[in-house]
Amino acid sequence: MEQIFAALNLAEDDHVIEVGPGHGALTARLLTEAASVAAIEVDRDLAARLTARFPTLQLEVADVLRTDLAEFAQRTRGHAAHTRIVGNLPYNIATPLLGQLFALAASPSATTANPVTDIHVMLQREVADRLTARLGSADYGRLTVMAQYHCHIERLFDVHRTSFRPAPKVRSAFVRLRPRPNQPNCDLDALSQVLRTA
Repeated sequence: MEQIFAALNLAEDDHVIEVGPGHGALTARLLTEAASVAAIEVDRDLAARLTARFPTLQLEVADVLRTDLAEFAQRTRGHAAHTRIVGNLPYNIATPLLGQLFALAASPSATTANPVTDIHVMLQREVADRLTARLGSADYGRLTVMAQYHCHIERLFDVHRTSFRPAPKVRSAFVRLRPRPNQPNCDLDALSQVLRTA
């Protein structure tokens, strides 16, 4: 937990969007360190507990893959100076969700008055390997190209299975993605299609 918050280094004027707050382990501290926190949780029972426990949390009960993240950020940010995104991404949806986060980082709202400063996510270690892969390596592929086109990527630390209860079968890593301020002009749909067929 301390490693995560040291990496986040939150400021009092930050707006945080938490993806999948679960039981609220991160949420409780996020609410004490940021100007505001909004979260997206698909599980209605967990959402009800979160609402009861954290009255100031702006909570959306929804499937994050079907959520317009740019609209959600705009609607919940208030007067905060920056938007920060944090989440322990479910391993079964990590890749498509990362695609949405890349699009958010590149959206017009992310480059005007309230930029997406960074994205911090816990991922399956193999996904982190793909995000940070070098050209020519076995892990280099479509996800690598799209990620590195949109963001500067730092693999901050690996997390042992025993850090979670219950312990998952997969290994995890904590990764920071910083949107590139001046992305080259490119037809992203065409690029994505080329990478799919390559």
